[in-house]
Amino acid sequence: MTDTTTPTEVFRRDYRPYPFALDHVELTFTLDPRETRVRSRLEVRRIGAVNAPLVLDGEELTLREIRLDGAVVEPPSYTTDGERLIVHEVPDTFVLEIEVAICPEDNTQLSGLYTSGGMFCTQCEALGFRRITFFPDRPDVMTRFRVHLIADEGAYPVLLSNGNRVESSSLGDGRHEAIWDDPYPKPSYLFALVAGDLGHVEGTFTTMGGREVELYVWSEHDNVDRLDHALACLKSAMRWDEEVFGREYDLDLFNIVAVNDFNMGAMENKSLNVFNAARVLASPETATDDDYEMIDGVIAHEYFHNWTGNRITCRDWFQLTLKEGLTVLRDQLYSADMASEAVKRIDDVQTLRSFQFPEDAGPTAHPIRPESYIAMDNFYTATVYEKGAEVLRMIRTLLGARGFRRGMDLYFERHDGQAVTCDDFRAAMADANGADLEQFERWYDQAGTPVVEAQGRWEEDASRYTLHLSQSCPATPGQPDKAPFHIPVAVGLLGADGADLVEGRVLELREPEQSFEFEGVDEEPVPSLLRGFSAPVRLRTRLTDDQLAFLMAHDSDPFNRWEAGQRLYTRVVLGLVTDVQEGAADLAVPSRLVDAFGRNLAAAGLDRSLQALAMGLPGERLLGDAMEVVDPDAIHRARRHVVRTLARRLEEPLRAVYRREAPDGPYRYAPDEAGRRRLRNVCLGFLSALETPSTTALCLEQFDGADNMTDEIAALRCLARLPGEASEEALERFYRRWRAVPLVIDKWFTTQAGALRDDALERVDALLGHPDFDRRNPNRFRSLVGTFTRNQPAFHRADGEGYRWVADRILELDPLNPLVAARTAETLSPWRRFDGGRQALIRAQLERIVAREGLSKNVYEIATRSLGRG
Repeated sequence: MTDTTTPTEVFRRDYRPYPFALDHVELTFTLDPRETRVRSRLEVRRIGAVNAPLVLDGEELTLREIRLDGAVVEPPSYTTDGERLIVHEVPDTFVLEIEVAICPEDNTQLSGLYTSGGMFCTQCEALGFRRITFFPDRPDVMTRFRVHLIADEGAYPVLLSNGNRVESSSLGDGRHEAIWDDPYPKPSYLFALVAGDLGHVEGTFTTMGGREVELYVWSEHDNVDRLDHALACLKSAMRWDEEVFGREYDLDLFNIVAVNDFNMGAMENKSLNVFNAARVLASPETATDDDYEMIDGVIAHEYFHNWTGNRITCRDWFQLTLKEGLTVLRDQLYSADMASEAVKRIDDVQTLRSFQFPEDAGPTAHPIRPESYIAMDNFYTATVYEKGAEVLRMIRTLLGARGFRRGMDLYFERHDGQAVTCDDFRAAMADANGADLEQFERWYDQAGTPVVEAQGRWEEDASRYTLHLSQSCPATPGQPDKAPFHIPVAVGLLGADGADLVEGRVLELREPEQSFEFEGVDEEPVPSLLRGFSAPVRLRTRLTDDQLAFLMAHDSDPFNRWEAGQRLYTRVVLGLVTDVQEGAADLAVPSRLVDAFGRNLAAAGLDRSLQALAMGLPGERLLGDAMEVVDPDAIHRARRHVVRTLARRLEEPLRAVYRREAPDGPYRYAPDEAGRRRLRNVCLGFLSALETPSTTALCLEQFDGADNMTDEIAALRCLARLPGEASEEALERFYRRWRAVPLVIDKWFTTQAGALRDDALERVDALLGHPDFDRRNPNRFRSLVGTFTRNQPAFHRADGEGYRWVADRILELDPLNPLVAARTAETLSPWRRFDGGRQALIRAQLERIVAREGLSKNVYEIATRSLGRG
């Protein structure tokens, strides 16, 4: 371990308030890549124990001086141990001044203050501010910051921080300065500064209160032409938050900055949002439709944090889902309003099932409000974010949209300017609506994905339908037994003509078993259960294939119509997996599936994005999640066989839709146009699976003729899966065309790492030596290594070489960037899901990682918990 051989575990139950308040903080930065000097002036007031010393957090800081009320402090009046500075005797009110030195250009962790592409930037969440200066680096210590920036004027003409710029001037010696003042108290994790030679686009927004807000989106000069979409998204999010939640922006200035080297997607620092460049830059030539939509959602997410995260923040980091789960829900609702509600819901559930469900079923499972951690950064997880959003969505389902808004209004009224808990939020929701949400707390306390089983009975004589529901939840680490959850189950009953026989209801499942009756049901219905995915559970039913096909064709709930198709596809593929495992010579795809696929393909008048989603088969990871023991090779072979069978039997209809959806003009980003491209590219994906000269030629024709990145990269992904010269030539031409645009070259790496080819491992290994691969850049590392871990047949090669290759990359990266290394190590966590041979191979790599001397706390925690030692 780098910090200690016995890492310290922090528990939620041990929370204690900080004994001091900080009334005001002044920071002065003299910026230099090799040695930045940071002077802090803290106005401190005791609010706790009389004899408590002042304890400040600090990491990798060179201490130059400490002054208490103007007098120099020397040891032993203070002590420091590399993680804390303790001033032993302090009065009840005092001013503490500290000067430290740091080296931003050596900061490869990208936490704290660091340099990226010739600019200075910061990332302070969760525990990064302690790498800038000594400070009580915890979210419940909120204060007002005044920041003085000094830098070389030629190299860093733009100086940004939180709040309002109140002064700027030239110092006459080649340097200049800027002073920023933030009038709103905030914790240190929301501090930010940026300094560099940047270009920008700008605009204004008039709030519902009539104030005009100046908006700026910054980037390197070469990227300014790709900032307009981000500015439009920001305005859209600001207007939506006013209309839907009544939240008006509270300052006169808002800045967004795009940074090339960034561990996360973006950061909501008060009034100065720092973004991974991949979440800001967009033009038709370099960004896909998915990129455009993602940028819109992420910009909205970070802006929405201004109220759900900044104005009201977390008391402690165990409450992380208080701000993240809530803000994810808010950005999901926003994105649903901007495009297709059904498509957005399906996308969100696919993400949850692909990443969070496996997390819940593995050795690192934790509640949305964790009870302990070793490295706090490891809890920026799908559980805290995506499941946290689902938990809050359930509250909205139970209370209704208006009731949820009442609860939000009361939450803002009670807690504006405070650091609070998940319990405070739930209390506001309950009090505003006179609702009982006491049992609902179990969603915060218990890990694991509940299983809901459903069985129905129709009584013809009584015209009554009885639905019996039961719930259970598998054991998770430290929680062998689970109490019943409060689960909203949205239900509809369909008649033979496809119409709803009764008005849809939301059933509240609170007990291990409950029965619900529906009166006036004059014919035997087909139940449509968990409509809209009303709870993050695994639903088990006794629906037949015919009933699934019926729901697929008739259900009025678009999510469940899609879900019925996914269940039917899953049954077919897993049946073929069994055939593969038993050595069957012939793999038969039922005509029922082909017919259902053909009906989707021929459907007219549908949302094309929804149609494209309905045609897509479940991915290999999701198929594995439905098996007791995952067999990656059999899954890959069975799924590929179904894809090829559908393409072969429906080649002409696929070609016809492909031709019909051809572009009739230049690229334009809009939801309807994006839907046309999605549907067309899904058809191309199926056709390319035939691997015939004519289908390969079709891919090449699109690749050569595309006027936008959506169609170009879709064709390249099809070609990349194919052996032969066409694939190699296309990859080489793509690289030569875009080698000067880093975010597009990330797509080039991703395409090769994700290609389902027998030589995938050899290709990614060779790409490690490519001159454009830089493991220090998180985007580039994730594009190659992260994508490879999702390439199921390659990563899970039976000889274990995929596991060894990934473990090597984790150990190489860990000394440089423990956060990204730890997230990569999570891909080894579900090792118990596989056959005995693979279990042994994965476990051996986890043991090798744990044995590495000097391992970071981040990777140590993931690896030991994966091995069952946490």
